[in-house]
Parts: sequence; structure tokens; C-alpha cells
Amino acid sequence: MRDCPFCRTPRPGNDADTLKMVQARVEKKKKDPVAINFLGEQYWHGHLGLQKDVRKAIKIFTEAAELGSIEAAYNLGIAYDNGLVVEKDKTKSFHYYKIAAMQGHAMSRHNLGSFEGERGNRDRAVRHLLISAKMGDKDSVEMIKRLFMAGAATKEQFVGALKGYTDAVEGTKSHDRDEARRL
Repeated sequence: MRDCPFCRTPRPGNDADTLKMVQARVEKKKKDPVAINFLGEQYWHGHLGLQKDVRKAIKIFTEAAELGSIEAAYNLGIAYDNGLVVEKDKTKSFHYYKIAAMQGHAMSRHNLGSFEGERGNRDRAVRHLLISAKMGDKDSVEMIKRLFMAGAATKEQFVGALKGYTDAVEGTKSHDRDEARRL
């Protein structure tokens, strides 16, 4: 379970060799959005012996998002939402969250719900949050609960979110996963 996520070979024992492996993957497959996003995350956090360089990470995330990485689109949504190195831009943030959400990214869908709520579009907000809750996002269930308590969501919507969340969590349970957690 700790093998390289790209080639399934055992991971190198040190950061320098891991970085070489990732960079080789990025160079070998110029159109590998997962590897490119992973490299961007290493620059974002300053991992694998790299100097933390958020500007470079943003450029790398942009490339990965253009190639279809939903994680990179989410990362760009966060960057523009919070004004991290880039100028705070809610329109761009919404755009990147939407790209990721349309491909199944639960937190992006949750964030779209939050945006719509801030804009006063409660129906759209609840719809986004319901989808996210049904994908297993607990924060979305909590937000719908708060909306229900405030009278902005119906009981049926809250019950639907809770049931969808429960079904999603149940769907991810497995004996092997429980055993791995226990160890």
C-alpha cells in the first residue's frame, strides 16, 4: 500500500530519490495530470527537499488542471478563494471549483454550495450540498443541518443529506480497510 502511486514499485527510501522518481514520471509522460499535480503539491508544501515555492506550484497546478486533474483544479480554487500568492478572485475560484465538482470532487461541490449560499441562492446551495453529502462529505451534512435549523432547508433535504452521507460511508467500508486501520 505504500508503493509508488504511479508505477507501483516500492518507494525509494529518501526524499531525493522520491523526487527523482516523480520528476522522471512528469518528464516521461508530459501529459500525466496526476504526476504533475503531485509535483505541484511538493512545491506548495516544500516537501521532498524542495524549497517551498507557491508561485511555481500555482503554475504547475494550472498545467495539471488543463490536463484534467481534478485535484489541481481544487487546489487552484483554494488558491484563488483565499488569495494565496495569486490575487483573490472569487470568479476564478468558482470556475476551478466547478471544474473539479463536475468531475466528482466532493469538497469542490461543498465549496460551490457555500458560494451559492453567500450569494443568497439557497436552493442552488442546498442542491450542491446534497450532492456533496451523498458523496460522503460530512461538512455538507452539517451545513444542511444548520440551514434546516435556520429554516432555509426542508426536513426532507436534511434527511436526504443524512441518508446519502450514511450510504456513502457504508459503501466505503470493507473488512480489509478496517483491518488496515487496526494495524
